[in-house]
Amino acid sequence: MKNNIAIGVDIGGSHITSAAVDINTLEIISGTTHSVKVNNKATKEDIFLNWSQAINKTIADVSKETDVHIGFAMPGPFHYKTGLAMFEGNDKYENLYNVSVPNELAKYINASSVNMRFINDATAFGVGVSAMGKAKNYSKTIAVTLGTGFGSAFIKEGVPQVNADDVPEGGCLWDEPYKDGIGDDYFSTRWCIKRYYELTSKQVHGVKDIAEANDAHSKQVFTEFGANMAEFMIPFLQKFKPELIILGGNVSLAHDFFLPTLKQKISEAGLLVDFEISKLMEDAAIIGSAKLFDLHFWEHVKNDLPNL
Repeated sequence: MKNNIAIGVDIGGSHITSAAVDINTLEIISGTTHSVKVNNKATKEDIFLNWSQAINKTIADVSKETDVHIGFAMPGPFHYKTGLAMFEGNDKYENLYNVSVPNELAKYINASSVNMRFINDATAFGVGVSAMGKAKNYSKTIAVTLGTGFGSAFIKEGVPQVNADDVPEGGCLWDEPYKDGIGDDYFSTRWCIKRYYELTSKQVHGVKDIAEANDAHSKQVFTEFGANMAEFMIPFLQKFKPELIILGGNVSLAHDFFLPTLKQKISEAGLLVDFEISKLMEDAAIIGSAKLFDLHFWEHVKNDLPNL
């Protein structure tokens, strides 16, 4: 594969998306994006077969050569330096527990030589959005993904901050203590569903259903969500002092309902920060993971990839 092209892969809970990225411009190459549905409860063999279907289609689109570079935006828990999957007790991909993705998945890839690198999916999103659009004009950004889980990345000059003094350990927020649990318990789809049920005794499938209800109870859910998120994040904002917060993930699509409260509470704390709702969605993670093959970027991050 040409030195200026790498394949970026976004591993989701229900599908995989693969695309080729021009490392020089960080643009996805037209016609190379492929998605395949994945049953995350399937066997190791079936999962890798599905993953490789998307990746091999992208390889066929761009490469007549045999040396392939693939960057993965991968959910945790995962050994990002070694590529060892540690999925256990998180209700997805558990049949990959203790499996070396570079060793096992390579058997399914149509290339004689495969170089794989891995980055946390929320971090990949942060790297991707920070390299494009509005975020290019900011030196310090916090990227937040709100969906089935709560992901985050602290970005400075385009590089994720993992071991810096002004970010939490590991550069992540999901496992930081909050109220009766951790951040992930409160800033995800499941909290919204649970809270709406507590208020209405109605079981809904997702945040979209709550937003469409547009009643007093749904408004209360989103107001509480925004207020809780502000309360949780303010100490980290005071320490890192970001200029921009970028929100992504499915819950961010309901930003009209919770963002005003979030902004107000942060402003009342005396903090000045801009907000942006990312329109890139999974493209950001694809770009961020492919950027692992930018030599300059790789030198900055290779020693700071978390083990879990």
